[in-house]
Amino acid sequence: MSSPADGGVQSNISAYWSRHADSYDAYQLERLRHDEVHQTWLNVWRRALPPPPATVLDVGTGTGHVSLLLAELGYSVYGIDLAEGMLDNAGAKAARLPFAPPILAVGDAVAPDFPPESFDVITARYVLWTLRTPAIALANWRRLLRPGGRLVAVDSTWFPDGIRSDPATAKEADFQHLYDDEVLTVLPLAQAISIDATADVVRESGFSDVRVTALDEVLELDRKYGVAPGHHVQTQYLVTAVNGD
Repeated sequence: MSSPADGGVQSNISAYWSRHADSYDAYQLERLRHDEVHQTWLNVWRRALPPPPATVLDVGTGTGHVSLLLAELGYSVYGIDLAEGMLDNAGAKAARLPFAPPILAVGDAVAPDFPPESFDVITARYVLWTLRTPAIALANWRRLLRPGGRLVAVDSTWFPDGIRSDPATAKEADFQHLYDDEVLTVLPLAQAISIDATADVVRESGFSDVRVTALDEVLELDRKYGVAPGHHVQTQYLVTAVNGD
């Protein structure tokens, strides 16, 4: 497996998200200005996580959507990402919080650099589909979780007909260029046709009690407020699992 320092596929992925960090963050901020959107996402995480205080690692934190919400709920949160443009946006928002902010740092979601059994929960929102070598990543995440610790992820099947044939992404030259064939060879979930593929990788990585829940409340909000440019209204899923029997 290539490391991020080698260039290659992760450099492409990080470059794409850094370049589009400002527009991505602007959309997320606009959505969260609606109180029902804010409260819905707080409830998604509140229901899935153990009560605070608990220590959470948010992998692929991006502009801090999950990290900031979890800090608001009273969790001790660490957020890591390799797209420094995304982290810059997260850091700017964290600096303005009236409560204890998440600790944000450059870090590789595939191989987070923390001691074993450091966390009670690992969260990942919109990460698994663009996670290189997810089986390796999930094995590493299990080592970071304490016995009985939880994985809590939100994702969907964003490109079931293939990234190349998707009408929206076909028009976005930067996406097509950076999510090239070499990148896609190590992103087995990027073009999955069912969320079952994600659940299967989680299960095969040694997690137990793997559950998939359709987030119907998020779907209704997407229908009401619309989705980001280049995206479709579609069901998102909560995937939870436990480290241990």
